Amino acid sequence: MTRLEHTVLVVDDEPFVLKLLTRQLQNLGARQVVAVGCATEALALLRAAPPLPEIPAADGAATPAGASIGLVFCDLQMPDMDGVEFIRHLGEAGYQGDLVLISGEAPRIVQTAVRLARAHGLSVLGALDKPVSPEQLRQLLDGPRTPAPPRHANSPRPSKVQADELPRALAQHEFVNHYQPKVELATGRWVGVETLVRWQHPVHGLVSPDQFIGLAEEQGLIGELTRQVLRRALRDSREWTSQQRHLQVAVNISMDSLSALDFPDQIAAEAAAAGVALSSLVLEVTESRLMAHPLATVDALTRLRLKRVSVAIDDFGTGHSSLTQLRDIPFDELKIDRSFVHGAWRDASLRSIVESSLGLAGQLGMSTVAEGVEDEADWQLLRQAGCQLAQGYFIARPMPAEELDAWQLRWATRAAWLTGR
Repeated sequence: MTRLEHTVLVVDDEPFVLKLLTRQLQNLGARQVVAVGCATEALALLRAAPPLPEIPAADGAATPAGASIGLVFCDLQMPDMDGVEFIRHLGEAGYQGDLVLISGEAPRIVQTAVRLARAHGLSVLGALDKPVSPEQLRQLLDGPRTPAPPRHANSPRPSKVQADELPRALAQHEFVNHYQPKVELATGRWVGVETLVRWQHPVHGLVSPDQFIGLAEEQGLIGELTRQVLRRALRDSREWTSQQRHLQVAVNISMDSLSALDFPDQIAAEAAAAGVALSSLVLEVTESRLMAHPLATVDALTRLRLKRVSVAIDDFGTGHSSLTQLRDIPFDELKIDRSFVHGAWRDASLRSIVESSLGLAGQLGMSTVAEGVEDEADWQLLRQAGCQLAQGYFIARPMPAEELDAWQLRWATRAAWLTGR
């Protein structure tokens, strides 16, 4: 077990637990185990230890025991410094090894601590209940390593682009559409796409929307950007229809666009000019900030529904998206955010949120889409739970329109196997 080649640090205020874990780890092949009874001492040892080597020795020789700490076992309930505070210090110190939480606390507390540690950029192998059994420990150490997320992953990345570049980019049509397929979970059938805009920047290459959407809103240019994205999506939709491929095309809409009372008429005019039925269009709304003009927004969304345009509440359960919006706005599609979907098969809290969202949508007569389907376990859980549509990297990454044909051929074989058809 390569995880046990480096020093293992066990932190717990119970002497019996320290002795038990030390013996179990030694039986599994740990070269050196250091057991300490308080978090303060553990932090001092971590700060004094050399960092983990980035690559193995060229001759394949094992790293000398004690040279670095590659694995930490930490109790959550300790008197001098609790496990949550210890986790925060580990993150601030840039600890690069693996972390295992051990606790007798309620599962939800432990799960929250695991998510918190990962948010600090730590690689968490998992959590073990006290008393730790040898078999549970073995399975945990034999399991795959999940790469730690970037530190402060939820914070906006510094933008590579400047606001004053946007007018030129719009004038020169540097923004391009990528499409992420949506498929039916019951049948695997491809039924739609979500349109995701990218900036083909002359210097920085393909730039993701989190780098420029906020700038466009601040500069009052989001309307023009939306028009360009919508026109291209409608043009592609018409092409797909001519090929007898009837897909629903979703386009993300800013709250700023919805504050214009004539926005529904603009949408209808664009669809008519492209020769596309309004019923094939889905507008996805994410309320990432409070509505500046709530009455105008509800007015526009209601008129869009009267025109038979589908309206989806995106990233449901995050930001300002809430039950109030489901009450006040006639959404007909609910998109469950990826933060609840991925890993729900192994997390009871996430699974409850997903199942409750599906039940709520069903009672309101709304269709359901799960975002962030990353593996087969995600897929199978959602299929069993009765979710209708799915999208995510397990199915396909966003891609240019010209790559969809090749993807469909690959997906057809995979979908047949997944659904037993």
